[in-house]
Amino acid sequence: YPFSREHNDINHDKPRTIMKIMAFPNVSKLWIDCFEFGNGSCPETFRSPGIQGAMYLFMTGAIFITIFGNLAIIISISYFKELHSPTNFLILSMAVTDFLLGFTIMPYSMVRSVENCWYFGIALCKIHYSFDLMLCVTSIFHLCSIAVDCFYAICYPLHFSNKITISVIKRKLAVCWSVPAAFAFGVSFSEVYASRIEGYQILVACSSLCHTMFNKLWGTVLFTVGFFTPGCVMLGIYVKNFLVAKQHASVMSSIPENANHEKPNQLSKNKDRKAAKTLSIVMGVFLICWFPCFIIVLIDPFLNFSPPTLLFDALTWCGYFNSTCNPLIYVFFYPWVQKALRYILDKIFQTHFNTASLFPENQKYVWL
Repeated sequence: YPFSREHNDINHDKPRTIMKIMAFPNVSKLWIDCFEFGNGSCPETFRSPGIQGAMYLFMTGAIFITIFGNLAIIISISYFKELHSPTNFLILSMAVTDFLLGFTIMPYSMVRSVENCWYFGIALCKIHYSFDLMLCVTSIFHLCSIAVDCFYAICYPLHFSNKITISVIKRKLAVCWSVPAAFAFGVSFSEVYASRIEGYQILVACSSLCHTMFNKLWGTVLFTVGFFTPGCVMLGIYVKNFLVAKQHASVMSSIPENANHEKPNQLSKNKDRKAAKTLSIVMGVFLICWFPCFIIVLIDPFLNFSPPTLLFDALTWCGYFNSTCNPLIYVFFYPWVQKALRYILDKIFQTHFNTASLFPENQKYVWL
């Protein structure tokens, strides 16, 4: 998210530009120093051209991977009929979310972070932040929903096809998109997140940055809705799946190995081991990317908004990298994605390759 705050260091040796703002009803006159921002102009950058160039290169690379990695997932699932399964539609929707984040949000955030300035106006700032918050929380909700599907696939494999149907997935997608959208746009345009933050209107009036600062109440709400609740669900599912996988491995090990059971037992062991490994990677990446970002939002108002802008920008991009890593996880750990990409790259000009088999013969599709 573009959580930004203003620099507090003002050079008092230079002439000042004084602006009078009637910001609060209980204060008749309030004089503030707006010289640093040149009455809304951008502050002087403190980064050298070399550092700015390196930042642009690094962020552009992240944007490139986010856009084209998720686009590859979208094309693969959309085109190959064999991948049209309920859980894959969740993965497709999450890829669309991450693609939109990389295509519409991250480029503007890159310019703001590198140039230390928002060039695009107050109206676009609010729209940008609303979509930013919506897409980030939507992506997290998708991760949580996919984890729930994984829970049924591992713990209740015989009932999976009856529990996870197209109608169930449609309801999940409705929740994954509607709740973050209502929350993001409602909070952003009502500006309740900034209520009772002294001087917030003044910062907006004087600043050239895209400001968003959460008060104690809404910082706690955002942390709970956007990270803590889905994170606890995902962590609980991961622990449960790990225990079930370990139990399966123990049961399989107790069965005498003979010609009739050795191969099925080994396949089941490998499947459970792969499921646990994949879930641990997904959970680890989620925590590494999002925990620092949400925790700083939670504690920021209790620290009187003292954390610097540079820290918030760094943690914002740390959260963005979760959308960059999601397609990489599928590419490296899901053979059907690798096969689909090879078909697309090698046979793009051939007809009927959308019916090509992406799984071994006589093997039913499972999402892990």
